[in-house]
Amino acid sequence: MCIGGITVNNPRPVGQTAAAGFQVGVRRTFPIPVLEAWKLITSPKGLSIWLGEGGPIDVEVGQLFQTEEGISGEFRVVNELENLRLSWTAEHWAKSSTLQIRTIPAGDHKTTISFHQEKLSGPDVREAMKRRWEDVLGRLQGICEEA
Repeated sequence: MCIGGITVNNPRPVGQTAAAGFQVGVRRTFPIPVLEAWKLITSPKGLSIWLGEGGPIDVEVGQLFQTEEGISGEFRVVNELENLRLSWTAEHWAKSSTLQIRTIPAGDHKTTISFHQEKLSGPDVREAMKRRWEDVLGRLQGICEEA
């Protein structure tokens, strides 16, 4: 295939990587400091939004979870005020993915919350997870606006 005068062999679909299968990342900046963003994503209400109902109450390394919608996994990394990294497997998936959630300082009393998921099985799963994380960020934004 020729793009702009450059020959491209075997172009990858959007979100496909050589080493980690398909990946997706979404982020949004919130008008709250990092501490408040961290509390938002690790609170029972926040966890129910992004992880699902029936998830863990405590966010700690080694914590296993199984939600009511069939999502299971394990928290692998918990760097307070910075990031969470966990395995994430939907009920019908053959293999686990890796999800990382970051809280990134973005200026005076602003924080970017980022969801990045890799090791997804294909473009359809990538698109479904993109929609999920965009919806999650919208719902988290709604909590911020209520406060």
